[in-house]
Amino acid sequence: MKWTDRIGRRVKLRDLHIALAVAGAGSMTRAAEELAVSYPVVSRTISELEHTLGVKLFDRSISGVEPTHYGRALLKSGVAVFDEMRKGLQQIDFIKQPDAGELRIGSSIVVDAGPLPAIIERFSQDFPRAVLHVLHEDIAIQQYENLRNRSAELVLGRLTTTMNEPDLVAEPLFDEPLVVAAGSESRWARRRNLTLADLIGEPWVLPTPGSLARSLQDDVFRKSGVDIPSARALTVSLHLFIRLIETGRWLGLVPASTMRFGGKRLGIKALPVKTLSPPAPVGIVTVKNRTLTPLAERFIDCARKIAKSNIGSRVGS
Repeated sequence: MKWTDRIGRRVKLRDLHIALAVAGAGSMTRAAEELAVSYPVVSRTISELEHTLGVKLFDRSISGVEPTHYGRALLKSGVAVFDEMRKGLQQIDFIKQPDAGELRIGSSIVVDAGPLPAIIERFSQDFPRAVLHVLHEDIAIQQYENLRNRSAELVLGRLTTTMNEPDLVAEPLFDEPLVVAAGSESRWARRRNLTLADLIGEPWVLPTPGSLARSLQDDVFRKSGVDIPSARALTVSLHLFIRLIETGRWLGLVPASTMRFGGKRLGIKALPVKTLSPPAPVGIVTVKNRTLTPLAERFIDCARKIAKSNIGSRVGS
């Protein structure tokens, strides 16, 4: 008998579905209510599953149930099974309707303010019946939570120079230098000959110390041979960062793609200041050996085309 036949007789999808519901609800009673079945059905299924596998899957207490380490191992596999089945069904739907379906991606705030709107615009034109869900991904702490827990199929964001996550794969799309930006109507926007040293004494907005953005910006000042300016405002909010620069009083280092894709709309301008910016690639992160849905593959193709078409664009307003 094949291994797949043996496991199919021992553990059924219905069993896994009920086990996942119990773990999610933290109670067999609540799981039964959510599944619209009787409590004895849920209790018997879990007991038979434990008997079949020869291990205890849940610790019972008066307050509810908690997965054991055996249970957590089974539940992790169960999530993967249902995720792969969902993708298989999506692929069937895609074959029937090539431009339809749902796609979930993660994105960092830098990409949100830069190339993502252009990628979404192209993707939506090519696949008008597709629905795109964009989840916030905190690239700064390099957790990739949405990606690992299967809430997202891919993540767009700034990449580390070396990917140290053995379960992930990174594909660089373009390098993301930082440029000195000022408000489009500021006195600095009219200057043609500027050095970074000329601007150090002006009001600067900088990222919060300890953040990834701050470490990248500090490197720019050091490599450019100037002292790090004394910031008058500190924030990790890119939205606030840009809004302050727009006023014309503040200066800041802004990702080049933010300027390239939205400088005029944002009311900021890249100044003609030479800086030495360390390598800062932006790209796509996926899970190694995890099959992507057809829509995810097509979204990646759109991202590559947008990156390629804009990589040579002049930065500025």
